[in-house]
Amino acid sequence: MGMARPKDDPVTRPLPPYTSLSSHALYFINSKLSSREDLDGAPSLLSELQVQSDALDRTLSELNGELQSHLTRHASHSNRVGSLFSSVHDQLDDLRRSSAHPSSDEGSRRGMGEELQALAKEVGRVETVRNYAETALKLDTLVGDVEDAVSSTMNRTLRRHPSTNNLEDMRVVALKALKLTEDVLSSVTKTHPRWTRLVSAVDHRIDRALAILRPQAIADHRALLASLGWPPPLSTISSSNPYTKGSTDVQNPLFTMEGDLKLQYCESFLALCGLQELQRKRKSRQLEGHYKDVALHQPLWVIEELVNPISIASQRHFSKWIEKPEYIFALVYKITRDYVDSMDDLLQPLVDEAMVSGYSCREEWISAMVSSLSTYLAKEIFPRYVSQLEEESDTGIQTQARISWLHLVDLMIAFDKRVQSLAAHSGVVLSVQEDGTMQNMSSMTVFCDRPDWLDLWAEIELSDILHKLNPQMEDERNWMSEGHRASLVSGQEENKSPLITSAVVRCLSSVIDRCRSLPSISLRSRFMKFTCIPMINKFLDRLRQRCQEAEGLTALTDDDALTKVAKSVNAAHYFESVLKEYGEDVFFLEMGLNQSSEFEIADDHSDTSKTSIEASDNGIFHEEIKKLEEFRTEWIEKLSTVVLRGFDALCRDYIKNKKQWQEKNEEALTLSRSFIEAMDYLQGKLSVMEEGLNKMDFTRVWRSLAAGIDKLIFSNILMSNAKFHDGGVERLHNDLTLLFGAFGAWCFRPEGFFPKVNEGLKLLKTAKKQLKNTLIADERWLKENGIRHLTSAEVEKIMKNRLFTS
Repeated sequence: MGMARPKDDPVTRPLPPYTSLSSHALYFINSKLSSREDLDGAPSLLSELQVQSDALDRTLSELNGELQSHLTRHASHSNRVGSLFSSVHDQLDDLRRSSAHPSSDEGSRRGMGEELQALAKEVGRVETVRNYAETALKLDTLVGDVEDAVSSTMNRTLRRHPSTNNLEDMRVVALKALKLTEDVLSSVTKTHPRWTRLVSAVDHRIDRALAILRPQAIADHRALLASLGWPPPLSTISSSNPYTKGSTDVQNPLFTMEGDLKLQYCESFLALCGLQELQRKRKSRQLEGHYKDVALHQPLWVIEELVNPISIASQRHFSKWIEKPEYIFALVYKITRDYVDSMDDLLQPLVDEAMVSGYSCREEWISAMVSSLSTYLAKEIFPRYVSQLEEESDTGIQTQARISWLHLVDLMIAFDKRVQSLAAHSGVVLSVQEDGTMQNMSSMTVFCDRPDWLDLWAEIELSDILHKLNPQMEDERNWMSEGHRASLVSGQEENKSPLITSAVVRCLSSVIDRCRSLPSISLRSRFMKFTCIPMINKFLDRLRQRCQEAEGLTALTDDDALTKVAKSVNAAHYFESVLKEYGEDVFFLEMGLNQSSEFEIADDHSDTSKTSIEASDNGIFHEEIKKLEEFRTEWIEKLSTVVLRGFDALCRDYIKNKKQWQEKNEEALTLSRSFIEAMDYLQGKLSVMEEGLNKMDFTRVWRSLAAGIDKLIFSNILMSNAKFHDGGVERLHNDLTLLFGAFGAWCFRPEGFFPKVNEGLKLLKTAKKQLKNTLIADERWLKENGIRHLTSAEVEKIMKNRLFTS
């Protein structure tokens, strides 16, 4: 049995009272000296503690040295400023003495003025140096406070059980110093733009501090969320069918937290929001004057920290539903909907308290959930479909992949509408800007980063639409039956287009509606370029093919051929009017302006670019509308030409018979048989085209015919050197009355559409005395007699061919 040490032995020291030990000391002792074996390792523990103590002493010495150098540098600045003020004081004394004894010499006054100017410059320079020194000292103090606070949070974080309250307090101190520093830097940037080195040096030190502070704040916030029970378990809402409604909803941890946990969460929330707002202000200051259009609005960090763990937990369920993507969309929507109200009720007041401008927690929550879904689609779903589409050995797999792709797009469009309606319930007006709310709340953003997938979707969509349209275009019944639809303009006659036109318009509208879900104007324009425009051109080619078939069989001499062409013209007319109506919509005007800006960037000087810009200003379908107009014009002219050619053939004998114009009055009462046959032919063809064509195009046809007949009769009869007696004039009057009457059903003054023939007849009916008194038909005489479409030479020729009986 060993002897006990005496009480005065210096090696043996009594332990302090238990109540005097701090919680950290108690925790250290209990963790390090919990058993008898730990007591044997006490010497090594003592050595370790001494090493750590020596390291801390060295760190303290280094900090003291750094503080000493700062003080020395500050003292040198103060001495230099003091010497400058002394110099200014001496110069002011010299000025006062010189002004007490003024000189009458002009040179002395000039010298005094120069000295005053130099003195003013020196005083300004000294003031600038003083401001610079004070600002630098203030910034150095503030940045030092930030670095001290960051260092303290680092040291406390390295401990096993740091005090949460102390951490938050130090973080608040750092954040307050950061805000003050940013205010000073903003003021310096505006008032002293040349102090760039000072601003750059401070920014560099602040960046280093933020590189430590932000990860710490985020890590602490994540740990706090985990202690709150976030994310909530998803098994009850995703076990079998996420569409199933039940009473097994999990309680929201954000609503159930209370006491110290709630206080800690709110403080952590405010700290993160403060850091983000600080970063936004710094970014805005640094980019001011360089990148005006840069997007400073970033996702809210605190909302991202809520969404990220939910996204990770959800993906474990998503992997089971690759073949059933509708379950994926249903689960994401359910989570978004179930927790969106807590964003308004609990978190939005905290964001407002943190004075983070331009943020809605409801929008940020929905946007973040949609973004997580888009990321999963881009990583897992779409690559799977793309690989199946590239499978050349099995066409069945390709076909199924196309069906799956279209089904997935349908799900994305429906999902976007549902989540955007959630945002609309808060009274938020969704933006349609490129980087606005609508883009952030759309799962279709997956195509923003992968335009090749957009092209692939457009190809699949076009193939599917044409597959549905081709059988309908081959069905002849769809070309002969007219669709009974309301006119585009109030009071306009029914367009008489065939049923196939309505089918094409419906398919076009469906593609446009799907295109509207794309979040970017450039993406919409690209998608329509690869879907709608080829569809329109396909339909136009089909119209042209039918007209060419009718022309090739009968040269359009048959009434059925005329009707077939008329139906195609009607279809083109209605389709053109639909495209023009689309072009007045803001949706299409934006795409036209987007194309215009792209052309301007490509080439501002080439003629091709200017033409393209003009076309874009008129709408995205400008070229297609122009093609439809050209098609209608071409075949309307062909219809007019065919009828006019038939009328001319039947009038050959009538035109060649010049003796009929020399007959007496009694013989002129009878009509020419050949002219009657020609008029029967003309009226029959006009009836067929009036029945088959829409009102607008039929008007163009009969007016074109009237102009052709006017030219035919004038050049072959009135200008043919035929001699006209009174009986011949009467016959011509009767024939033309019949001709004018055939066109009287569509206008009030049909003779106005036969200007040359009408004025020629007017000349022939002029009194004998008036003709003989007028040897030369001058312009004044022509105007007085209402002759406006004939030249003087033509008038004189008609006068010479007029014969009067003596």
